Amino acid sequence: MLTGGAGFIGSCFLWKLNHEGIRDILVVDHLDDSEKWKNLVGKSYSDYMQKEDFFNVVVSRQLSKPEAIVHLGACSYTTSLDANYYVKNNYEYSKVLALWAFEMGIPFIYASSAATYGNGEFGYDDDISKLRKFSPMNMYAFSKHMFDLWLLNNNYINKVTGIKFFNVFGPNEYHKGDMRSVICKNYENIVNDCSIKLFKSYKTDCMDGQQSRDFVYIKDVVDVMYFLFKNPQKTGLFNLGTGKPRTWIDVAKSMFVAVGKKENIEYVEMSSSLRSKYQYFTCANMDSLKSVGYTGHFMELEDSVRDYCCYLENKSYL
Repeated sequence: MLTGGAGFIGSCFLWKLNHEGIRDILVVDHLDDSEKWKNLVGKSYSDYMQKEDFFNVVVSRQLSKPEAIVHLGACSYTTSLDANYYVKNNYEYSKVLALWAFEMGIPFIYASSAATYGNGEFGYDDDISKLRKFSPMNMYAFSKHMFDLWLLNNNYINKVTGIKFFNVFGPNEYHKGDMRSVICKNYENIVNDCSIKLFKSYKTDCMDGQQSRDFVYIKDVVDVMYFLFKNPQKTGLFNLGTGKPRTWIDVAKSMFVAVGKKENIEYVEMSSSLRSKYQYFTCANMDSLKSVGYTGHFMELEDSVRDYCCYLENKSYL
């Protein structure tokens, strides 16, 4: 059972499951007036349900017992001010699904977020003993943090597998509007000899474009997810980044090289509302994932950007 299965990460994980020969999957999502439905084209699954209908049959216990629940469905927009929607959609919905999984005794894998770490003053360590220290900087992150804390406070944290996604990019994110990666947003501009626009820095110890993120390619992400899916005894919280922070300038330069264009970077003002919520640095501590036996390698930024640009050229999908 896969919620958020038509979304960016969800549809790519569905692609991975299909690649591994798994097709008996109930996909749950909210198909609306966006082109998210295109992420399901060419995928194999046993059935599809809209999230509202799925929630009702879960509450009334009208669904057969699945092998596992992979819960990726959430509102991932970071700029909305509707706290009630975040609580209902990201927190309450997740609690209902988790309790159902516990009742049935099946694995529950869910999406947390690196945004829960806030400004990073307490680091980016997925050690659950540090969980209560974090101060998310927007309501999306706080709703994810609320669920992490609910699991911890109720002694459920070691019954689940939580994934703290860092800056994931790659094919199938086309429908996400402003939440698309900078790579996706700027590809056409670069191909057409225009500039790529990066935010100015408002910290004296960080030059424009030197803000850093832990960028991780979707193909590497679904490999990790599949490892955790196939090893349900590996429970707890796991960071999913590369452990190697790279700057926005690195991203921009990688794009210009990938498409064979002359470098042209422009720095623009950040909105005042975003400045207080902006993360200047993220870097995943990957020790937990390594400690449970994951030995896969992550693509270098330049290689993953080059690969992604091949998809962007034709707007093709995984």
